[in-house]
Amino acid sequence: MTIQQGEKIPAVTLKVMGEKGPEDITTEQLFAGKKVALFALPGAFTPGCSLTHLPGYVVHADQIKAKGVDSIVCLSVNDAFVMGAWGEANNAEQIIMLADGNAELTQALGLELDGFSFGMGTRSQRYSMLVSNGIVEALNIEPAGGVDVSSAEAMLASL
Repeated sequence: MTIQQGEKIPAVTLKVMGEKGPEDITTEQLFAGKKVALFALPGAFTPGCSLTHLPGYVVHADQIKAKGVDSIVCLSVNDAFVMGAWGEANNAEQIIMLADGNAELTQALGLELDGFSFGMGTRSQRYSMLVSNGIVEALNIEPAGGVDVSSAEAMLASL
């Protein structure tokens, strides 16, 4: 079942790339006491994700944060090495590149995508959400093939 507005983000431990390699980070660390703009996508280095979705958040990061957002998080079902390299390749210093390598958070949110026919296994649907102190304030799930309702521009307009 898909998480709904007003529900709490599940407790899961994920990975981010640190200076010495992958480091654990919990959803509690990411969301407790913070307003977070999270966007998720099917895969790092894929066309829609690399040409539109992530770059929009990179370009608009300062404006989003100026609207009271503490953190911007990019989530994908990739490992921390891939997410770290993708963030570096896109100058995403202001964005937490969150690796959900085993799709644990993605599945707990009910937002998985079946990418087996593309050779990608279980992935995340494309979506964005605004989370305040661990509670989902808004959830914007993209229809297949789009990068509109979950875009940085849409997030900015909703703040």
